[in-house]
This record gives sequence, C-alpha cells and structure tokens, in this order.
Amino acid sequence: MRVANINPSRTDPADWVEQAAAHHGDRRFLVTTAGLELSYRALHEQSGRLVAALAGLGVAAGDRIALQVDKSADTVVLYVACLRLGAVLVPLNTAYTAAELEYFLTDAGPRLSVVRPTDRTLLEPLALRSGCAMVETLGATGEGTLPELARRAPVVADSARPALPAEALAALIYTSGTTGRSKGAMLTRGNLASNAVALAQLWRFTREDVLLHALPLFHVHGLFVAVNAVLAAGASLVLLPRFDAAEVVRRLATATVYMGVPTHYTRLLQQPELGTATTAGVRLFVSGSAPLLADTHREFAQRTGHVILERYGMTETLMNTSNPYDGPRLPGSVGLPLPGVELRVTAGTGERGAARAGKVGMLEVRGANVFAGYWNDARKSRESFTTDGFFVTGDLGSIDAAGYVYIAGRARDLVISGGYNVYPKEVEAELDALPGVIESAVVGLPHPDLGEGVTAVVSCAPGATLVEAQVVAALQQRLAGYKVPKRVLFVAELPRNAMGKVQKAVLRQSYDALYRLA
Repeated sequence: MRVANINPSRTDPADWVEQAAAHHGDRRFLVTTAGLELSYRALHEQSGRLVAALAGLGVAAGDRIALQVDKSADTVVLYVACLRLGAVLVPLNTAYTAAELEYFLTDAGPRLSVVRPTDRTLLEPLALRSGCAMVETLGATGEGTLPELARRAPVVADSARPALPAEALAALIYTSGTTGRSKGAMLTRGNLASNAVALAQLWRFTREDVLLHALPLFHVHGLFVAVNAVLAAGASLVLLPRFDAAEVVRRLATATVYMGVPTHYTRLLQQPELGTATTAGVRLFVSGSAPLLADTHREFAQRTGHVILERYGMTETLMNTSNPYDGPRLPGSVGLPLPGVELRVTAGTGERGAARAGKVGMLEVRGANVFAGYWNDARKSRESFTTDGFFVTGDLGSIDAAGYVYIAGRARDLVISGGYNVYPKEVEAELDALPGVIESAVVGLPHPDLGEGVTAVVSCAPGATLVEAQVVAALQQRLAGYKVPKRVLFVAELPRNAMGKVQKAVLRQSYDALYRLA
C-alpha cells in the first residue's frame, strides 16, 4: 500500500482538497447512511461555492464563524470552506444550552453564527446581543439559508484563495479549566497540517482507506483527527449521524478504519454480532479522548482478533502520542510521542529536567502540534508554557525505559465521561445556586460504560427537602446532558482537610464502587 506522501513543512490544509480534486477528483470522499455521495471534485466545487457565499456575506480570512449544527455532509463541506477561505471555525457542542452558548459567542466575537433552522428564532436574538453580525442556518439534510446562498454562488477559483501562513488561526476550540470560565484554544493551520500528516503516515493511511465516522464534528477527535487524516491521504469516509453500536457493527464491513472513544468499545462489546467475521475488513481500530480500560483492550482483542491502538491528545495540542502501527500496542499505555513531538515528565511546572524512567510527574509537550495560546487570555497563555517552550498539559504520567507514555491521572479534577470533558467547577456552580444547597463537590467515579461517571455530593441546609430527581431535572435546564451528574448523593457535610479544603480524594475513595454496585 502507498502511504500518503505529504511534506508537513510545505503544506496547508486547503491544499489537500485542491490536490485531491486535481489528481483523483472522481474518487469518493464521503458517503452518508442516507445514500448521499460526494466525490473530491464535488467537495471542491461545493466548498468553493460556500467560500463565495461566505465572502458575499462579508466574511474574510481571520473572521470567526461559530457553528452549532447537526452532524452532516454539509457540516464537513463548511469546514473545508473555512479552510479554503481562511476563516476561523468555532465549533460548538449541539448540547449546549442558550445560557452556555451566550458566553461562547460573546467571547469569540464571531462575524457569523450558523445554527440549525429550528434554533434560529431562539438563538438569533442571543447571537446579535452577543455582538455577532449575522446568523445563517444549516440543516442536517441540506436545508437552510446558507446552503441556498451557496447554490446561487459562483465557483471560486483556487487562484483566488489567500496565501496564509502556518501561524494563521484555523479554529478556536473551547475547553474549560477547573476554575474560571471556558477558554478558547487557538489552533493554527500549521497545527492542523502537521498533526494530520503525522497521523496519516504513522497509521498508514492510503487513498484506498475508508473511515467509518461515528464521532461528533464539534470535537477535536472527530474533526481534526478523523476528517483531516482522510483529507491528507485522499481517503474516504462513511459518515454516521451519531454513534449507534448496532449500526456501527453493521457498517464495519464497508470500512478499513474505525475511530472511537472507550465508551464506543464497551458498547460494541455488548453487541453479540461483533466478532472476527464482522471486523474482517478493518485494518485499524483507534481509541482516544479518555483512558481505555485494560480489560476492554483485552476483551476486544479476544472477540475480534484486533488490538485497539490507543493514542493521547488534548484540545490544545491535538495528538501527542500513539501506540505503534507495527510493534507492541500496550494495554494501559498511550504509546510513543508522534514524530516531531517532544514529550517530557517533570516534577512540576517550576522544575526542569526529565524525571527518571517510570516516575510519575507532570506531562509537558512541545512541537508543531501545540496551539498558539488561549483566546483573549494572555496571562493564562503565558502561565501554560515553560520558559523553554513546553506546554504544561495538567496531566500526570510517566514514560518507561522504552519511551512508552502512561497517563496516571489529572493534576486537576477534570472528569472525562464518555469521551467528553466535564469540569467540576462549572457543575458545582449550578448546584450551589439551587435553593437549599449549602455546598457541593463533583467528582468522577469509575463507570463501566462511560469510563467515569459525573457524580455530585451535596450538603443541604437544615430542613431542605431536595431529592435526587429534582436536582437532576434542574441541572438539565442549565447544562449539556453529558455534564449532568449520573448520581446525586446527599451528606451532612463534605470532608475537609486542616486548611478547610474539600477532600475530593476522600469522596472518590468512599464512593469508588458506586456504579459497580448499581
């Protein structure tokens, strides 16, 4: 098989589409479960029309475009159009409530917001109030004002595309800290190109590959790992509207690569049809976004004969490490640093020098994959980098003598549930605002399906009559579904140390078996 031959130092993400259209335009780029097919030539034409439509709206290179729409072929085409125009994409989770969305729009300052047609009445006043100049719509089956503008627009010639440096912003992806508000990670065109090319080469992508895509498109994994690797190699993808375990098993016969999060694999293992016959044509299964349990790793290999390839990345750095395509894929390890990526373990942000092999410390990373900093937060950006240019990930881990990286935990209290990041402070703020709540603590506990289950421990005022269902219902009005606690536990008071700080480690230990007993 011929692996994609792209030099990351001389390429731009928009080049992939133009090269593919020129060299194998009739080859399929994308097919949906509804039967819609796009060739690379059609992708080039349709994204070019969108570029013209966006330019007609006054969107230029460097302008932000906020996107909160359903996953569809048109969403992918819009992403490609942003790459070709030089606009900065701000993808937002479709589960975000209006209260959450208002902050992102105010902070990002997009020139254009693109929403679902059914959401326009609700979100347009909010967007305009947040300073956004325009709102257009995009539906899951091609309906909406933006596709209509594109259909009437001319095709843009490649020569009209602005020449943009690798340092130009390509996307603004919001991530949260355990304190304060969400921060926009500024990803550059060079970040996207270098990481996609490294992964396409490392994972042996060719133009013959077919990726079964069941991930969301507002997430780094689904957009910048999956779609970009396909584009960089000139491969193709089957676009599922969402993850459905039974549907994935049925569709595996059409694919050569599958990318998922640990929750996908635990649910796939619950499908009796999963086995060597249904996975015979797949050459690579990838897992990321959260730790994969060693038991899941082993059971999947026993059932299918395939060893899942785990990798490690984050919003600010895209992918940092990967288990090898050829060579041992070790359960519990996220593999080796990618080519061009430097990764080290230190005792903390104030100490230099690599830790001894196998010693747990703070993971720090440097490379072309590392973001340009946080949007509108120069102080946090400075604090996140060492004086010699390494990004301090906030993750704890170790590197063994063979160079394999192991994630030991998180320095902060981040919870990863079903592949999504949940930041306790945000959930606690909503809990503490409820009448009758004195204080709350949110922790992640081992969960057999989600990896970690978001769990709230609440101390109530005397005489308060709050019950679990009531608290959950209240939070569902304020938070995306994946942030809402799976369980709410009530205690007389939260455990504290001598300094009065809540001891979350004690809570994790006390309720460690909560979901195993459920």
